[in-house]
Amino acid sequence: MPNFVVFGGSGFIGSQLVARLAATGSRVLVPTRRRERARHLLPLPTVDLVQIDTFDSATLQRLVQGRDAVVNLVGILHGRRGRPYGADFARAHVRLPQKLAEACAACGVPRLVHLSALGADSHGPSMYLRSKGDGEAAVRADEPGLQWTIFRPSVVFGEGDRFLNLFASLQRRLPLLPLGGASQRFAPVHVGDVAQAIAASLVGARRRETIGRIYELGGPKVYTLGELARLAGAMAGVRGGRGRPVIGLPHVAAVALAWLMEWAPGGPLMSRDNLDSMRVPSVPSGTLAGFAPELGVARPASIEALAPVWLRRLGQQAEYDSWRTHAGR
Repeated sequence: MPNFVVFGGSGFIGSQLVARLAATGSRVLVPTRRRERARHLLPLPTVDLVQIDTFDSATLQRLVQGRDAVVNLVGILHGRRGRPYGADFARAHVRLPQKLAEACAACGVPRLVHLSALGADSHGPSMYLRSKGDGEAAVRADEPGLQWTIFRPSVVFGEGDRFLNLFASLQRRLPLLPLGGASQRFAPVHVGDVAQAIAASLVGARRRETIGRIYELGGPKVYTLGELARLAGAMAGVRGGRGRPVIGLPHVAAVALAWLMEWAPGGPLMSRDNLDSMRVPSVPSGTLAGFAPELGVARPASIEALAPVWLRRLGQQAEYDSWRTHAGR
């Protein structure tokens, strides 16, 4: 029975991956800082949760000891500013992968699978991309016997995402949607396809073919950010399926709006660093016809096929909640 530890296993992508691994009979350990956020994984019979307070080297070695593979899905979109990146990006995207690679080497764990991002580059235009690039370099460092695989997805969509759902929510609240980076290009990839690709590198029949490979993952179609914002509103049923007008902003106005959105209650909706990241198209360099055969995704899912299901449901729920509020119930 394979035995894995998945860091970031309770998140958006991690939850899907852990469920897929559990379905194969694999044992999966999911470290988490807040156990209550991972409670949805408890019904899975071969999954164990462990609450930890720190990612120091001793703790990491204890967690990876005796595992067949380590998976790192930890990532953040926003962090404090700095050069070449702030402390938050350094901790999550660089030091953690480096410590995991070292822990694998120290404990004799042969396999490390790491989730990066399209455009990752140590000399990239944003703190996010620079830190992702340095994280990849840490994984690829010459640790004796370590067999690594790196995945670089475009923006990931799916029920519960913070991408299409955000645009749909903003369209329900605003008469029009001002948008920075509206012309930037993305190849959105479904969360289930990303989880399947990672699972195939661990338990698939052709998993050994993935060792030492970097995979760029994208969906079947390229969109501009403005097109995605319009689609989200239309699919959520805003204005009878027409959506709100989306207004592309010039760069100076986009930076000013992003600065304001960094101070949004509950955390940034968009940051200046996000705008910097969008200077690099989030589109795979190869063909969009499909994933590599060994990853087991014959036909990547499209936004048009899946997103209307949950966006329409969320839109109907929002209308119902608004009606209850106005009715005083």
